[in-house]
Amino acid sequence: MPATLNSESGIEVRLGLASRTSNFHYSFLFLPRDKRRAIQSVYAFARRSDDVADGGLSPEAAACQLALYHKALDRCYSQPQWPEVGSGLSGLPEDAKDEFRALADCIHRYSIPRQHFDDLMLGYEMDLRGTCYRTFEDLSVYCYRVAGTIGLIAIEVFGYRNPQTREYAVKLGTALQLVNILRDLETDARGGRVYLPQEELERFGVEPEQLAQGRHNASLARLISFQCERALHYFQSARRLLPPEDRRSMVAAEIMAAIYWRLLRLIRQQGYNVFGRRVQLSRSTKLWTASSVYLGAEWHK
Repeated sequence: MPATLNSESGIEVRLGLASRTSNFHYSFLFLPRDKRRAIQSVYAFARRSDDVADGGLSPEAAACQLALYHKALDRCYSQPQWPEVGSGLSGLPEDAKDEFRALADCIHRYSIPRQHFDDLMLGYEMDLRGTCYRTFEDLSVYCYRVAGTIGLIAIEVFGYRNPQTREYAVKLGTALQLVNILRDLETDARGGRVYLPQEELERFGVEPEQLAQGRHNASLARLISFQCERALHYFQSARRLLPPEDRRSMVAAEIMAAIYWRLLRLIRQQGYNVFGRRVQLSRSTKLWTASSVYLGAEWHK
């Protein structure tokens, strides 16, 4: 049975409820309470920072807010316990203080390398400068920063023995981010964000404006099919890289993989049409998928 969300930590309950529609929520359910609280604090920080980069603020205002979160990270690393009264960080939202308190505990309890968070913040700063990726090599830097780093942080919380698991985390993070890009292709384009590499848009004869218009056609289907095959490759690479001795400790990551794998399969089943209604799995499907993986099912079959 899934672990309950009852906890001595108010932040855990609040974040659990707030993220229940998220695909990540279902992987958190099976973690022990302390690890669940820790990974939720990372998720909350990433979500808050992403909202700043993606939330319609002016570039200057967004940059100031991200700089404030950088300072909050400094506090998390310098002090194992976030101050109960005040933060010394003028402008930090009141509701963020509990989140940073939990994040500080996570950072020190699991010895999270600071570089992972710094690279993550660089990814959000890339969003502020605009999305213009000429090649997939350019896009892969972004994928590493906003997703691979989360994977590297997560495995420190989950616990692992084989250093190769770090490669697994980066490959899987890239796979998940590629699925996110495909799923949100239309809404991102309408907001002026096109993540697909320019040279690939040109190769398949697709103009960026077509993505915002949401009109599916043969050229778009071929482009999205190509992107799906790339995501599939990253899923398969991640699976091959996961060492047998770390498979059980990575069950939460494997649940994430299974849910996103099924999203990718749904895109393929829909004829590579990601326009109109949002591509998503039902809550019951996600819970069934999570339970199956937890019990040992192979998600990639």
